[in-house]
Amino acid sequence: MPTKAKNKSKTKKRKKTLVIVESPAKAKTIEKYLGRNYHVIASKGHIRDLPKSQMGIDFEDNYKPKYISIRGKGDTIKELKSEAKKAKEVYLASDPDREGEAIAWHVAHALNLDENAKNRVTFNEVTKDAVKESFKHPRTIDMDTVDAQQARRVLDRIVGYSLSPILWAKVKKGLSAGRVQSVALKLVIDREKEIKNFKPKEYWTIDAEFAKDKEKFKSAFYGVDGKKTELPNIDAVKEVLAKIDKKKDFIVEKVVSRQRRRQPAAPFTTSTMQQEANKRLGYRTRRTMSIAQQLYEGISLGKQGTVGLITYMRTDSKRTSPVAQQEASKFLHENYGAEFAAKSQRHFKNQEDAQDAHEAIRPTSVYRTPESLKDVLTKEQYRLYKLIWSRFLASEMTPAVYDTVRADIVQNGVIFRTTGSKMKFAGFTKVYDNQQEKNVELPDLQEGDQVKMTKSDNKQHFTLPPARYTEASLVHALEENGVGRPSTYAPTIDTIQRRYYVKLDGRSIVPTELGEIVDTLVEEFFPDIANVDYTAHLENELDEVEDGKKQWVSVVDEYYQPFKKELNKADSEIQKVQIKDEPAGFNCDICGAPMVIKMGRYGKFYACSRFPDCRNTKPIVKKIGVVCPKCGKGEVVEKKSRRNRKFYGCSRYPECDFVSWDKPIGRNCPNDGHFLVEKHSKKGPVILCPNGDYREEPQENEDK
Repeated sequence: MPTKAKNKSKTKKRKKTLVIVESPAKAKTIEKYLGRNYHVIASKGHIRDLPKSQMGIDFEDNYKPKYISIRGKGDTIKELKSEAKKAKEVYLASDPDREGEAIAWHVAHALNLDENAKNRVTFNEVTKDAVKESFKHPRTIDMDTVDAQQARRVLDRIVGYSLSPILWAKVKKGLSAGRVQSVALKLVIDREKEIKNFKPKEYWTIDAEFAKDKEKFKSAFYGVDGKKTELPNIDAVKEVLAKIDKKKDFIVEKVVSRQRRRQPAAPFTTSTMQQEANKRLGYRTRRTMSIAQQLYEGISLGKQGTVGLITYMRTDSKRTSPVAQQEASKFLHENYGAEFAAKSQRHFKNQEDAQDAHEAIRPTSVYRTPESLKDVLTKEQYRLYKLIWSRFLASEMTPAVYDTVRADIVQNGVIFRTTGSKMKFAGFTKVYDNQQEKNVELPDLQEGDQVKMTKSDNKQHFTLPPARYTEASLVHALEENGVGRPSTYAPTIDTIQRRYYVKLDGRSIVPTELGEIVDTLVEEFFPDIANVDYTAHLENELDEVEDGKKQWVSVVDEYYQPFKKELNKADSEIQKVQIKDEPAGFNCDICGAPMVIKMGRYGKFYACSRFPDCRNTKPIVKKIGVVCPKCGKGEVVEKKSRRNRKFYGCSRYPECDFVSWDKPIGRNCPNDGHFLVEKHSKKGPVILCPNGDYREEPQENEDK
């Protein structure tokens, strides 16, 4: 008996190996994988950073950053130190990117770990096999990657802490500017200028319907005498129509039959995932990243335990591992048939500046189908996972094949062109179709056939201005211009919205007056910061630091020296911008002084002109000319939520609590009497009943 007790006490005292990750969710998952000899705890993100109260950079000593413990992280650091003392070994398993590498380095510093120790482990997916394999290949902390993160952090601090005081002094308190956010704001404002300066150009089209025997088909005017011809005005249309005799037959010429193969899209990068989730699911970039984080860190699958369902979600690589490709091929052979599986390994070309440190975003196993996980995932998780799963599986499938026909219908030199397309083989579209082509079937047209014109319709059109950015298209623009990296897209777009430099109108991003003021100042006095090419060049230099080709201090110095000159110039030359208060046209109901319109953090509002002696404020409400459908006394007004989203409510609030995200139109549903609302579709405004039993499609405007 005593011997057993002795053994028990020995077992109790056996030291465990400590593993430190960022998030508690990830810690739980990994501890289950590693077993009882390991203890996994979370640093809960960064534990050290530059101080908030000062610049925190020693310009005299090679831009040396002054790191301090982040406020509120004292207990976490205490726990990390206590557990590290008790541990046999300490491994740092934060995320496999710049931020993750920097977190590992900061934790190593705080715990006084040996910098040359092989204690850094990284994995691209939170699965048992991947985690266990990573612990077989520990490495030292990659100081080149840490230095790239330090350089970015120091540059962002220099720009932010140098510009913000100027904006505070010259424009208004609480403003800020940053490297990437200034470029994002400039893109939005430049697009708005394009829209304002756009001059529509008139053009016309002639659509026609033809009949071969009893089969009808559509066609469109192409040109005259073998050449493509534009129709700039009604006179050009009349000239074409004058050449046609509708009673006479047209001749079918130049019938071209081809087979077209459409290739699948590459698996998701961070940027393409954010874009597709915005377009298809209506998710904002921050929301997409939050859901993806949950899927990456692990979801409880009941008896299977907690499993990471997708690979790391911050990446700009389109590459996937041969193992994942083989698994996808096996799955496709089993579930769809050999004809749907790609015949050889797929290689998608990365963008020039892609880092390629990680794989593309893919499911950790294609055998975990979305349908099999539907019961354990939230609705949001399921929808995003399905998107990622489908996109990856499709990328390992064969092309879609279409039979296409093109024919010219000619009379007296006037050419109408018709095209038909019919899917011959679905290929990857069986799983994921990002274009959703429709079949356009034509009758059997042979050269020399005679056909009759049954209808013709000429329409006037005007060229449209470029569309405003959505979150999806702004992410695409940032990526295309080489500005920012996968980890920065969502925070950048979030920042310019929180600062009220831009606002959302539906899904469109619109600059505010404040945003335009800040952009004008930055562009005039700090042209490099607002310059897309300059910022992209800097991103490439940071990549070179990570690759060990450049020293981070020299990259910072190269940027700072001209910036310092611009700072001095700006400080002396920028005139104070007066954001003038507009008269509101009525008096304060508390003190009787005139009310004015002021610019606030969330837009404009009414305030008493005697502020701060009188602090009376009122929101600016926009009436839409509709009586409240609930109380019948108040008027429906347009309001803004805390997150700057537009909604509609009653002017008599709080007496009447009517509220609607969609705009009421002042009519009731003929079926159930519920008030009708207006929603926007691609074709125009749609009138519908929220109960789903009535709908009015947008009317086609014949004049356009």
